[in-house]
Amino acid sequence: MLYSFLCFCEILLKHSEIKSIFELNLNEPVTSSLTKKQLILLKKSSFSKDLTWYVSFYLRFFYCYIPFYGFLGSVALIIFIRFLESHWFVWVTQMNHLPMEIDHERRQEWLTTQLQATCNIEQSFFNDWFSGHLNFQIEHHLFPRMPRHSYHLVAPQVRALCEKHGVPYQIKTLWRAMSDVVSSLKTSGDLWLDAYLHK
Repeated sequence: MLYSFLCFCEILLKHSEIKSIFELNLNEPVTSSLTKKQLILLKKSSFSKDLTWYVSFYLRFFYCYIPFYGFLGSVALIIFIRFLESHWFVWVTQMNHLPMEIDHERRQEWLTTQLQATCNIEQSFFNDWFSGHLNFQIEHHLFPRMPRHSYHLVAPQVRALCEKHGVPYQIKTLWRAMSDVVSSLKTSGDLWLDAYLHK
C-alpha cells in the first residue's frame, strides 16, 4: 500500500504541469488560484496514464503478496489492512468534527462558521504523523487545497487573525479529542434511545 502511494507521489512530482497546479498563492483567494492555463495543462497532461498506474495498485499488490500468502491470504491481508485503515480514518476525521457544538444555522460569516465546526489537535511529532497533518483541521477547512504538511506554517497566522477579531480558535489534546468522540456517541445514543424507544 505504501509502495502504491509512493508511486503515485512520484508520478505527481515528475509532471511539472500537475505539480504547479497544487502550488498555492496565499495572497489570492483559493477559488482564483487555478488559472485557465493550469486547467488546460491539467487536461493535456498524461493523466490517463497516471491514473492507470495508480489504479493498478491491486494488480501489483496481488502480484507481490500471492507468492507469500496465496490468493486467499492476500485477500485476507488487504481486508485486514482496509479494516484498520477505515477505523483509523474515522477516528482521525471525527475527533475534529463530531464533538463540535453545531446545532443549527446561525447565519454567521464563513470564517466563523468554519472555526466553530472544527477544532485543531495540538501539534506534536506523533500527532502530525498519526493524523497525517489533519490535526490542523481548522487550516484544512480554510485552505482545503493547501498541502497538508504546510498547515503548521499558516496556523500561527490564522490564530493571530482569530485573536484579532475575537473568534475562538480551539485546540485540544489528542486524548481529549478521542474522549469527546466517545462522549458525543454516548449523547447521540441517549437521544436515539429517548426518541425511538421511549416514545
